Amino acid sequence: MSVISTILASGSRYRRELLGRILTSFECVVPNIDERAIQATMSAPDALVRRLAFEKASCVHRQFPQTLVIGSDQLVDLDGAILGKPETAENAVTQLERMSGKWHRLLTAVCLITSDSTLEFTNETRLKMRTLSTAELRHYIARDEPLDCAGSYMIERAGIGLFEEIVTDDFTAIMGLPLIRLTTELRSMGLVGP
Repeated sequence: MSVISTILASGSRYRRELLGRILTSFECVVPNIDERAIQATMSAPDALVRRLAFEKASCVHRQFPQTLVIGSDQLVDLDGAILGKPETAENAVTQLERMSGKWHRLLTAVCLITSDSTLEFTNETRLKMRTLSTAELRHYIARDEPLDCAGSYMIERAGIGLFEEIVTDDFTAIMGLPLIRLTTELRSMGLVGP
């Protein structure tokens, strides 16, 4: 495999910061895909998150076919209902009210595409949210402004206080990119050292 450079197929500041922890040189390119159109055709959370990660990576790889492209997507699965980025404070309140006192799954999919291979994997984190009042949720949203975060929380900030229990094998997956598995894959390509 001949990798000229590495591209993160994302405009997410969170993913850019996370990838910067393990790679010193990469570019970010925002993929031109219609996520809402894809979401409208799929109802299974696991399949949808994988498809979105793949579509992001493949869209950018078509533009830069000699690069390694990393695509990722994340969503919340609340008893089969898919929760994405709330975009507004009211939507965030609604999402958090639905999750209050319950377990949910946070799914983070990654797709790596090179000129001769495609690798996909998904991290699943299980989280149990505390039972919280609407006033508490509004206070949290005003504090962290998690409007561009799947599930309406930022675990790396005050959002950690929303939870009673978290079951994960990679805490960075909650923030947007599972660095433990990604590091393993990039090491196998000779891109990440110890």
